[in-house]
Amino acid sequence: MSISTPLTLPPNTGIMLCGHGSRNQLAVGEFATLAERLREKLPGIPVEYGYLEFANPVIHLGLDRLREQGVEKVFAVPGMLFAAGHAKNDIPSVLNTYAASHDDFDITYGRELGVDLKMIRAAGERIEQAIRGAPDQSIARHETLLMVVGRGSSDPDANSNVAKIMRMIWEGMGFGWGEVCYSGVTFPLVTPALDHAVKLGYRRIVVFPYFLFTGVLVNRIYAAADEAQKKYPGVEILNAPYLNDHPLVIDTVVERLEEMLVGQNLMNCAMCKYREQVLGFEAEIGMAQESHHHHVEGVGGGLENCPCDGDCDASCRDEAFCKTHDLPWTPLHSHEPHGDHDHGHSHSHSHSHDHALLNKKAGHSHDHGDHHHHPYPHANHPLGPVTLPKIQGKLAQSQRNKG
Repeated sequence: MSISTPLTLPPNTGIMLCGHGSRNQLAVGEFATLAERLREKLPGIPVEYGYLEFANPVIHLGLDRLREQGVEKVFAVPGMLFAAGHAKNDIPSVLNTYAASHDDFDITYGRELGVDLKMIRAAGERIEQAIRGAPDQSIARHETLLMVVGRGSSDPDANSNVAKIMRMIWEGMGFGWGEVCYSGVTFPLVTPALDHAVKLGYRRIVVFPYFLFTGVLVNRIYAAADEAQKKYPGVEILNAPYLNDHPLVIDTVVERLEEMLVGQNLMNCAMCKYREQVLGFEAEIGMAQESHHHHVEGVGGGLENCPCDGDCDASCRDEAFCKTHDLPWTPLHSHEPHGDHDHGHSHSHSHSHDHALLNKKAGHSHDHGDHHHHPYPHANHPLGPVTLPKIQGKLAQSQRNKG
């Protein structure tokens, strides 16, 4: 059920939707659409959005726009599914820097979308879409295996949340079995997970990318599923649409705003590798908060004439490709073996975070000393964690969600 009670904010208060950004223009457009849906949901309240990198407007430009509208207090929401490095560290760092240079501007930062029953219902509806369009309608739910694909992070808490989401969908929808895999950084990756799943003997496998928006990685997930379908013709493998701007996603964002309004915007610290001794990640307790995205803010422009037509497949990471097509090429930093993102660079997600999050009345803060990218402890795992490789040929497009 959608939230029906109008959100009432104090005077001169605006909303900032914070995203990561992507070289994939379709992904950027979908994030902008999410912001527009939020404006429609909250008439009369200033709503702006911005990205950490690889797209414009960057976050500080979105904040500038709010100030130009007379906004003095901002509720900033991470447009992200789980609290890993970007939500815990990079966005708060950018917001803190901005707030420190504007004394008359107060920013309160909310928590990620997280494991939420509305998000699980939205996921269920996307999966139902795929099943309704399946070629073989005789396959029962108990003969179907659900494969939920997460982004993947070097934060085990975020990875475990994907497993919880999968279990709740599996049990709620009554699938015969459920599995989890990831598009990069951790393990298992999609291809070995599908190889394993096929051996379990189910007639159908539904591959569901638990992603908000399209991009290089979603395309590669679909392409990996298509390759598995060719490899295993006796099993029906379906590509389910990703979440996109499902109405329940919008409702979850509004709920995060309501939490900030009443002072309940608290991240889960019980499983935080920067505060507690998480098995295998003990060396990361006390790492410093510092964003590493400032040097690529807005990078990614000038690709309007790229042969990808806005649906970036990461070819622009190759200098020779850019020269051939007269495109800008930006050499980017790398912290392998953590895998590359769908936005065009590689790095670890090993950061700390400040739970005070710009609001002195909320939570607690960490001061952890010098910042560095800590190596992922299982970088040599045989089932990962390098990011999904590009699969040659036309990527799967037919199951992409446009709603």
